Amino acid sequence: MKPRILTIVTCFLLFLASLSFAQQKEPPLKLVQFQMAIMKKGPKWATIKEDDRDSIQKQHLANVLSLLNSGKAIIAGPFRDDSDLIGIFILRAASIEEAETWIDSDPAVKAGLMAPEMHPWWSQDIFKRANMPLKMNLVYLGFLKKGSNRKEGDDKDPAIQELQKAHLANINRLAEMKKLIAAGPFGDDGALRGIFVFRVASLQEAQDLCATDPMVKIGRLVVELHPWNVPEGVLP
Repeated sequence: MKPRILTIVTCFLLFLASLSFAQQKEPPLKLVQFQMAIMKKGPKWATIKEDDRDSIQKQHLANVLSLLNSGKAIIAGPFRDDSDLIGIFILRAASIEEAETWIDSDPAVKAGLMAPEMHPWWSQDIFKRANMPLKMNLVYLGFLKKGSNRKEGDDKDPAIQELQKAHLANINRLAEMKKLIAAGPFGDDGALRGIFVFRVASLQEAQDLCATDPMVKIGRLVVELHPWNVPEGVLP
């Protein structure tokens, strides 16, 4: 593991230990590496005919159910806003290559309707099988991204280290409120740092909770929020 990535994972181990303690009041669970496919509009999104699109969507939904029933996918669900992002698969795969094989075989990906962006992603293994028949619940997913005030090596600055403690304390507070129900870091060293998942009444409430984060306040992190439909029973 490269030193920079090791630093990222170590920081999030502390982060998730705080979240686990707040939610469960017992020793934190170990982290498991999953694979996340962020589904974006594909190259043929705007050109596929409506009849063909409907047929592809039906095949895509059948594949989603197959992945959920097999346990390969622990979550698969669409975003409910109008952006270039369509939704997310979180996969229980041994490697990113195995996950890519599953995603690339999806009818919507093969048809060019969707295009995946793959990331290794770490989390506690808090997920359960989706309830059947499938019913979707609305939550709010926030992508934590590098902010404009984040500078290379500033994690060694004592002032930033103190802010990191305040950041973790705020995560702990949100988890105790049962507003923040899942979180975890990406395992690559890119612009995406991790995710928050909120179970709240509105997008505005999720935005207000994100705004309380000390790292967001100083612009070291920014949060991109999306309403997200997830299978009932999967998240705690």
